[in-house]
Amino acid sequence: MHIAFSRRHAAALLFLAASAISAGASAHTGAQIHTHNSFLSGFAHPFFGLDHLAAMVAVGLWSALAARSAGRDLLWGPVGFAAMLLAGAVLGLQGVALPAVEPMIAASLLVTGLLVVSRLRVPGVAAALGVGAFAVFHGVAHGYELAGDASAWQTLAGMLAATALLHGAGLAAGWALRHRHVWLARAAGAGVAAFGSALLLQQMA
Repeated sequence: MHIAFSRRHAAALLFLAASAISAGASAHTGAQIHTHNSFLSGFAHPFFGLDHLAAMVAVGLWSALAARSAGRDLLWGPVGFAAMLLAGAVLGLQGVALPAVEPMIAASLLVTGLLVVSRLRVPGVAAALGVGAFAVFHGVAHGYELAGDASAWQTLAGMLAATALLHGAGLAAGWALRHRHVWLARAAGAGVAAFGSALLLQQMA
């Protein structure tokens, strides 16, 4: 039963990586959420924006693969990402401009993908701050889109719920694959890193 669970997650992650590599030139992909104004639309958005989908799952994967044991170590990365995503969204709603938002979103995919491949272990606070720094740019992109929308907070609440779910999926898959099938998780991480690299190159062209 455990092996079947691992293979199902691996197949989903590999499909994610392959789909991500074929995405368009903009790092901030998927439907623009400024045309929506509800919890459900915010919840759905990360599933259709491959940049956010890949980054959120990759953070969970890395956290599981790099953790020394089950427990608090698993949560530093996901909690840091979600918290700083919200902080970035608030900045965007307030009209705060940050430079290089799109390149930093693309760089977040490259870095988190490489973290999955390497299984690099870092202290918990450093993990939260590291992925959180990139999450700010993801959040700012959403905040820009939602600025002036009366239902912005409902949409952000849905987005955060989806973020937690995607982090959880990455954690579950990474934990299932961390011993016998870890190469599959690393292959998915390599795909996410390749996606980020392609986006960076396209933006520099």
